Amino acid sequence: MNRLHEYRMRIVSICLVCLMCAAVFACGQKQDTMKKIKDLECTVIPEDKLPAELLDTIGQKKESAFKITFEDQGFLYICVGYGTQQTGGYSIAINDLYETSNAIYVDTNLIGPSPEEKSNPVASYPYIVIKTEFIDKPVVFD
Repeated sequence: MNRLHEYRMRIVSICLVCLMCAAVFACGQKQDTMKKIKDLECTVIPEDKLPAELLDTIGQKKESAFKITFEDQGFLYICVGYGTQQTGGYSIAINDLYETSNAIYVDTNLIGPSPEEKSNPVASYPYIVIKTEFIDKPVVFD
């Protein structure tokens, strides 16, 4: 009976070691895929310079928050909208835009209006369109 118990304990120990190794390997692999390769150069595109198809899509989505991408003539357009706001005067900051081995990561932030601008109760639909070189990778919005 002792030998059977020892045999089972060895198998359980081996399985636990294998699971721990797999977990460590998986965690290390995930970190590598999120590691920044390079920052991407970009331009914020005003509404009057947007491709017509993209402008139409934004017009349909602007009342709700949205995150979309659009490719045109070798460029990638990354669009982030913050939906209907009660006043105007909002701006949007690009906190980060970079490439990893498996994706493009973008992080933006909505910046509220000044107190004077809050007093004008005209709804607005803040969004940003970022233009960068086309890279055939998915875009991850943070």
